Amino acid sequence: MPNPFEDEDQTFVVVVNEEGQYSVWPEGREIPAGFKSTGKRGKKRECLDNIEENWTDMRPPSLRKKKAQKNGEEE
Repeated sequence: MPNPFEDEDQTFVVVVNEEGQYSVWPEGREIPAGFKSTGKRGKKRECLDNIEENWTDMRPPSLRKKKAQKNGEEE
């Protein structure tokens, strides 16, 4: 059975977890626990471009918040 993640022409959905980490997931497959769809769907490259546009800070929100508190900043 071919790996669906290697099929550039398959339709994917963009998923995100509670820590703001994004990924692509093959459309029609059950989304893994802890992730939810962002509503974006398309070919793999479209989805990866969407992630690049929206995931501008790779640090999880919990780490950003902790760092901001340490520096006396607001998140």
